[in-house]
Amino acid sequence: MSEQEMREEGHITPRMSGREQVGRTADRLRDELLLTLEELERRRTRALDVPRQLRRILGENREVLRKVGGVALGLLVLGVGYSRWEAHRRKRRLWARRRTALRRVWEHPERVASLSKERPLPVELGHKLVLIFATALATALAKNAAERLVPLPPRRGLRGGVPSA
Repeated sequence: MSEQEMREEGHITPRMSGREQVGRTADRLRDELLLTLEELERRRTRALDVPRQLRRILGENREVLRKVGGVALGLLVLGVGYSRWEAHRRKRRLWARRRTALRRVWEHPERVASLSKERPLPVELGHKLVLIFATALATALAKNAAERLVPLPPRRGLRGGVPSA
């Protein structure tokens, strides 16, 4: 058989025996498998390398992180500024209340402890009545809800109102 005929029949290596061809094919497949396993191991190592992943993510999102950091810093500055302004405002209001209290004490020393005397009696009574009614209503609603949520346990010894035997 000529070399041309062997190629036409599908023989790749015409001068090798079948056993040698199988051995070479097995070696080639083994080498490819080892290369594939090495690549998989390399990818696994890269995927589980947390510092490397963080550097990659930070590098890809550097501009977004700068913007988020700027916004966070701005909010922090605004929060600190607002809290300082509110503390200053609270001090001013406290001193204003103290001046008002001193003026009230000077004008009406008999009413030092309470502002309720400044309200008319019918308004104060109406307020208390509304509070009493609201408390009674809330208590009744809570009791009704509790009775619906927790059923009463069945009585022992009674079936349908007749004592059991």
